[in-house]
Amino acid sequence: MYLPEIEQNPTGGAYARLIDGLRAAGRPVPQIMHLFAYKPDRTDFLSRFTQGVMRGPSPLPAGFRELIAAFTSRRNDCLF
Repeated sequence: MYLPEIEQNPTGGAYARLIDGLRAAGRPVPQIMHLFAYKPDRTDFLSRFTQGVMRGPSPLPAGFRELIAAFTSRRNDCLF
């Protein structure tokens, strides 16, 4: 999903800063970040859910969960 109006003027607070930082570093910006920047009120639940899964209580250490997510993303040709 390409949303050029979001790239020109992201309004998503922290996500806008992350997008700017990635661009400044010459790194690709994952498309999901544009959604989070454009509709932060509608993506707050997804953000909290993700943080809970990745950082909440679990028998797996957070680093291992990150590795699983990175591996899965790579297999799906998705930036992580």
